[in-house]
Amino acid sequence: MSLRVAVAAPFIQNGTQRLQENEFVVALSLDRDWFSPDQSKRLIDIATQEGLLERVDGALETTFETADVTVPEEFVPDEDLLQERSAFERVLESLVAEGVEKHEAVGAINTLQQELGLTIEVAAVVYARREGIDVSDLLPVARSTLCDDGQAEGR
Repeated sequence: MSLRVAVAAPFIQNGTQRLQENEFVVALSLDRDWFSPDQSKRLIDIATQEGLLERVDGALETTFETADVTVPEEFVPDEDLLQERSAFERVLESLVAEGVEKHEAVGAINTLQQELGLTIEVAAVVYARREGIDVSDLLPVARSTLCDDGQAEGR
């Protein structure tokens, strides 16, 4: 959720769904003093990878409604947002954002993983879909973990 809030903040601040990359960087690094300019650019890369931002005609556009996001006064994003997250972490964040208790989700995903013999990423996607949460953008990533495991075991 905090990634979505950090990404949305510059767009909310400027009252738009589209910003030039330099406007986004300035909003995060100078206006809010959350990240350095290089870290702000890294955030763009991560948000693009995770489907929160798209590069369109040389500008950045959100893929979600920023009007649905609230940036609390005291909010300061954690620097660990700048690290790539696994498909499991991304699904878990989606589940929590939809109101599923984190500990319940982790427990259910672990159970699925053990019962069905799946990777944690695939189990997370299965659980999210059972909960009615669309994580279809993570299917290719989760599917690739099946192939990686199979190759690692010589299958």
